[in-house]
Amino acid sequence: MTISGPTSPAEATVEAPDPVPPQRRRRARSVRAREDSRTGYLLITPTVVIVLAMVVLPIVWTVSLAFQQVRLLNLRTTGVVGDYSLDNFTNVLTSPGFLDALLTTLVYSVAGTACAIGLGLVAALALRRPFRGRGLVRACMLVPYVAPVVAATFVWTTMLNPQFGVVNHYGTTLLGWNDPIAFLSSAQPVSPFGLDLHVSTSLLTVVLFEGWRSFPFAFLFLTARMQAIPESLEEAATVDGATPTQRFRHIILPQLLPTIAVLTVLRFIWTFNNFDDIYLLTGGGSGTQVVAVRVFDYLINRGDIGAAAAQALVLAAILAVLVTIYLKSFGRREDVA
Repeated sequence: MTISGPTSPAEATVEAPDPVPPQRRRRARSVRAREDSRTGYLLITPTVVIVLAMVVLPIVWTVSLAFQQVRLLNLRTTGVVGDYSLDNFTNVLTSPGFLDALLTTLVYSVAGTACAIGLGLVAALALRRPFRGRGLVRACMLVPYVAPVVAATFVWTTMLNPQFGVVNHYGTTLLGWNDPIAFLSSAQPVSPFGLDLHVSTSLLTVVLFEGWRSFPFAFLFLTARMQAIPESLEEAATVDGATPTQRFRHIILPQLLPTIAVLTVLRFIWTFNNFDDIYLLTGGGSGTQVVAVRVFDYLINRGDIGAAAAQALVLAAILAVLVTIYLKSFGRREDVA
């Protein structure tokens, strides 16, 4: 008895009919898609609620206060919708000292950012090669960044005190200073090498403090990026007779430029909005009043909540413009590189 196979190729390619109708299959897919969408919405709901409560609502409330005449006395009766006007912005922009505070903020932000990234780059290069105890030294580099800001400012205030500070003690006994220097309360401009920088001693001191406190952040980023640079590049350059300066300029620095660009944006934003360092060191006096300290002064000392909110919005707008200009000018270069 023989079993015959398919009599023709057409019969061999015939498939069994699908037992599930197409309409039922499409319905099952739509039900599954709705269930997936519902699950996704449930998962992101806590995040959305937190963002609305902690970010969106405070921003909306600040914008509303900036366009109203609000003080501490009438804050409880102030709503989101009220008598809106531009008086707060007019008073803020025309008030004496605002432009000086804005210029001080720019100088402090640019100099503090450059100082922090420069110190971080030097530290990363110095600790790049392995040696005994390098891990401990790298851990110690993080102390300024992780230390509480109150403790750090207290140490600096004590060291720089003109009466019993250790800096003035060694300066007058070893460095030949005629008189102690009031680093945190002197508005005299600094003139190193006979150059008048139009920067007060106190402002220069808080810039150095910002650089010292923030350089570990840049140090971590730059160290991580240096670890990813192939050693073969430097070995080939060394074989070709390149000096350490040439290797840094033509091999290491181009590899670090994208990281430095990101660090510049982040550090500039954080320094531009910085308040606690300057307030704890100088209280905003002696030529160190930045816009953030000025906002605090309007809010707490004067009780003018509307003017404080207006200054905060002006500060945010200026920061957004500066960051946009930076990204437009340098962001594309880094993308092309």
